[in-house]
Formats: sequence, structure tokens, C-alpha cells
Amino acid sequence: MITEKRKKYWDYIILCARVLLAFNFMSYGWAKLSGNQFGVSPAEMNMTIKEIGLFKLSWYLFDQQPFKCFIGVSQIIAALLLLYNRTLILGALLFIPILANILVIDITYIKMPAFYWRLSYYLLLDFLILYHYKDRMLTAFKAIVTGISIKYKFSWKAYLLIPVMVVVLEFSPLFLELVYGMLFHTQQTLARFKSLEGVWLNFLNWLNS
Repeated sequence: MITEKRKKYWDYIILCARVLLAFNFMSYGWAKLSGNQFGVSPAEMNMTIKEIGLFKLSWYLFDQQPFKCFIGVSQIIAALLLLYNRTLILGALLFIPILANILVIDITYIKMPAFYWRLSYYLLLDFLILYHYKDRMLTAFKAIVTGISIKYKFSWKAYLLIPVMVVVLEFSPLFLELVYGMLFHTQQTLARFKSLEGVWLNFLNWLNS
């Protein structure tokens, strides 16, 4: 009976931790989307980098789009996932890279120990949530890492061609970029080709010299 009560109390604490993390992430995410976080004042814009310091410099850089919008939306999505029972593990996993990234940024640029402890505490709560549902985590982990292999077998010739295919795949986006450029930025694309033509001719002359 006592053990059952402890489990119930612990489950309640985990629920409260989920609400706490979700509320904070929702608040910070909305602050970024509404323009209430990041940015510097006009007076600070006229200061030199040395005068403004790393803190304000980082806030100026993080205020640029689409970075700020991406971070804000990511925080809100993680918060919503954490609140919904069916997606809480996915939300808790999504919290880890976001929180870890913010923690490293604060250590590097903000340099306020109070934030270090607070974010570290949030990370601890997040890991406790995952630990509380460790049975589900172990099942998912086993499904991910067990029995992974390629679906088909290939001849040794196919394996020898892998370096060639890697190069082809690496340069494939250039074809899409070329098509897009010719359709929407024809003059600029043709000018780039002319410059590349000069580089190619110089390379051939160098080979023949």
C-alpha cells in the first residue's frame, strides 16, 4: 500500500514537471515569435563590438530570421508534445537538444551562473521524466538498434561503385539549382557560367603548360 502511494506521488511529481517545462518553453517560444526576446536597442547598435559585449552581441545575432522563428516554433512544439500523453516521450527527447544548446549558449555568451543552474535543473527534470517511462524508452531503443541492416544484397561491383555514387549524390543538387536559376534568375545564372568557363580554361591552360 505504501509503495503504491509512493508511485502515485511520484507520478504526480512527474506530471507537475511536465507542466513546468512545457509552460516555460511555451513562454520563451512565444516571446521569440512576438518579438519580446532577443534584439538590441538603437543606442547599443552604435556601439563597437568590444563595448557591447558577448551577451548583447549574441542577442543581436539570435534576433535574425529565420533563426529566431525556428527556435520559437521548436520550443512551442516541444512543449505541446510534452503535455500530450501520447507524445510526451517524443517531447521529452526533443527537449534535450534544445535545452543543451541553450545551456551551452548561456555558458559561452550570457555568463550568468543562475541560468546555468536553472537550465541544468530543467535538464534533470527532463531526464527524470524519461526515466519514469523507462519501460517505453527501452522498448523504443531496442526497436531502433536491433536487427538493422540493408534490405537487399548487392554484388561486389556495386560496392566498388559507392565512391562514384557518393560524388554523384553530392553534386546532384547543383542540377536542381541550375534549373531553378535558369527559370527565375536567368541573367545571374548565365553570368556564373561565364565565370566558371574562365576558371575551366585557366585550368586547361595550366595542364597544357
